[in-house]
Amino acid sequence: MPTDDDEPQLPVGVGPWPGYEQGERPADEHLHPARYDPELLEHGDRRNVVDAYRYWSLEAIVADLETRRHPFHVAIENWQHDLNIGSIVRTANAFTASAVHIIGKRRWNRRGAMVTDRYQRIVHHETTDAFTRWAHEAGLVVVAVDNTAGSVPVDAAPLPERCVLLFGQEGPGLTDEAIDAADAHVAIRQFGSTRSINAAAAAAIVMHEWVRVHARRS
Repeated sequence: MPTDDDEPQLPVGVGPWPGYEQGERPADEHLHPARYDPELLEHGDRRNVVDAYRYWSLEAIVADLETRRHPFHVAIENWQHDLNIGSIVRTANAFTASAVHIIGKRRWNRRGAMVTDRYQRIVHHETTDAFTRWAHEAGLVVVAVDNTAGSVPVDAAPLPERCVLLFGQEGPGLTDEAIDAADAHVAIRQFGSTRSINAAAAAAIVMHEWVRVHARRS
């Protein structure tokens, strides 16, 4: 009996621009000469981007995202080279976070990002103290996300519109230093037997909670 694995894999994205070989180009190319990538127009665009960005150059996509980023940031402690960081960056890109801040080790595991880090602002901070000083100087509320003592349910009250959502690593969670330095401390309601949710999944839930409350107004 055939299985799903036997199904042919359809190519992702789109092929060359229709009529490219005959000299046809996007109708608005003359208005935005730097928007379209000649290589993509000629050979096709197989990237994991939304249809509105098909055939656009990387630089053009980033420039457009910069005009409509949301005013929340995401920060992640990186003391153990956590594999979840890449996935969190990917989600931050999906929700157009203003920036992702890596605290601790400068090098981080990019595998889960699926190249979305090319489109997302990434900022590094050597220490938690350096990060919190930057956040407060920028007028941002630091919101620690961890299901430890003192936390309140993230859905119990709206997250601040201008904030940094601060996440810890898989397993140990946030350091005591990070929680102590935060202005607020939230957690996700859980009802099962496990102590915690995967770090990347938790980050996605909390980011979407911000989007649910603020995105239409931003």
